[in-house]
Amino acid sequence: MSSPFTHRFRVRYAEVDLQSVVFNSRYLEYADLILTEFWRVLGLHYTDDDAMEFHVAKAVVEFKQPIRADEEIDGTAATTRIGSSSVTTEIRFYGMGGADDLRSVVELVHVHVDLESGKPIPIPEDAKARLLAK
Repeated sequence: MSSPFTHRFRVRYAEVDLQSVVFNSRYLEYADLILTEFWRVLGLHYTDDDAMEFHVAKAVVEFKQPIRADEEIDGTAATTRIGSSSVTTEIRFYGMGGADDLRSVVELVHVHVDLESGKPIPIPEDAKARLLAK
């Protein structure tokens, strides 16, 4: 497993329900934000000529505690498994109380695909090395 990457963000008003708690679907949007920033730091691209195409094959959201309006949240990402065409990432959301303030854990499994055929293709070795280096 790679060491966790961390990115801080603030919850916006439009992301919460009437109780000022983050709406459930937003956890996957937050996971996408953290994964995008993680891959940016690794130099992996989903646009441009050297883009790799990944599709979500599995997403699991495990709720621990609510995330509320205007809170700052630290999202972490770590690669937990790489197969020939898939990568599993664990994303955790923490409040400002640190390691004792875990709010949610999201597991994402992405499959590298050929965009034209939609079929899985191997992840390039250099991308695997980057995903495991952090």
